[in-house]
Amino acid sequence: MNPKTKKVIIVGGGFAGIQLARELDDNLFDIWIIDKLNHHQFQPLFYQVATSQIEPSSISFPLRHIFRNKKNVKIRLTEVLSVDSANNKINTTIGELDYDYLVLAMGCKTNFFGNSELGENVFTLKSTYEAITIRNHILLTFEKIITASEQEKESLLNIVVVGGGPTGVELAGAFSEIKKNVLPRDYHRIDFSKLRIILVEGSPNTLNNMSDVAKKASRNYLQKIGVEVLTETIVKNYDGETLLFTNGNTLKTKTVIWAAGVIANTLDGIAKENITFGSRLKVNRINQLLGSENIFAIGDLAFMETPKYPKGHPQVANVAINQAKNLARNFKKIANGKPTNPYEYKDLGSMATLSRNKAVVDLPFISFKGFFAWVVWMFLHLMLILSVRNKLIIFINWAWAYITKDTALRLIIRQN
Repeated sequence: MNPKTKKVIIVGGGFAGIQLARELDDNLFDIWIIDKLNHHQFQPLFYQVATSQIEPSSISFPLRHIFRNKKNVKIRLTEVLSVDSANNKINTTIGELDYDYLVLAMGCKTNFFGNSELGENVFTLKSTYEAITIRNHILLTFEKIITASEQEKESLLNIVVVGGGPTGVELAGAFSEIKKNVLPRDYHRIDFSKLRIILVEGSPNTLNNMSDVAKKASRNYLQKIGVEVLTETIVKNYDGETLLFTNGNTLKTKTVIWAAGVIANTLDGIAKENITFGSRLKVNRINQLLGSENIFAIGDLAFMETPKYPKGHPQVANVAINQAKNLARNFKKIANGKPTNPYEYKDLGSMATLSRNKAVVDLPFISFKGFFAWVVWMFLHLMLILSVRNKLIIFINWAWAYITKDTALRLIIRQN
């Protein structure tokens, strides 16, 4: 390590952490990436892994491969336990590591709103591993249905997705597609007319944070392809057998996938006054933790108040990527004794796909739906994939699935 370089530890290998490590000046900084996993995960396509449309390796990128040509990036596979800001150290499962600058980019985890029983019994979709777990469970469920009694079949044939945001609607739509086009070819003895895909949302609309065009179209599309949409319906509890709603209604089901909210990952050692709602960390306009000189937070866990976004920025990949780019530039300015540039989010829009040929897109100047929106969704997601090889693999998988209305990825991977 050059004694003149500053050591930057980045905690988290998501969109924000990867982008920052890529952008930092090699001549000025010694870069360390700390993560529990050895790979970056492309979260927007987790639902396609869960529904057997693409392979996990297509959206998982080994960190050492990403930075194979950047010799000053060091990667440590470990979990950060706490921050010792007084001594500029972090405590990890492999020991203490010191830093000149610490950047927290750990993202979010699933929010169960204080209900521990929900957390024990529902499926979540925040990692590649969890996507594989859902895929295994769904396929095993259909294996069980073949020999189940009529009484047992009721709960096996109800698939519930809780949360009507982009993840929820995309997952429900994908399940409806495989119900229609894929599973009947594999399981000839199952009556798929009895399979229910149920989407539960507490607000009045699906995609409630998008435009009126997107709200209306998403609900219409989902209902058209056979998804039962329950809005203004809130889950109270789930014990692994029965889903209980706050209105007193119940539903027998063996499959509940929770996509109803997130809460930021935080660390011991961060002052409580720096933690706000959703466990996000309060930062200034250069993503510097309030009251700290050398600790920063970027991406989903950063809470930055600006004139345009007094309640913080949306927790989306575009914010994470651009906060990382801005922070990299500011680190260089700090090193050279120059004034820093404040961050502000430029909203480029949002989108969601509902099923084959059906999507909704909100741009700053227009909202649209249908086939063209679906093409735009595919193109933009392909552009965000890290490697050319993976872009090509995913495109081929999508093209094959579009032509044949089928995939051959329905593997149940588990111990013997």
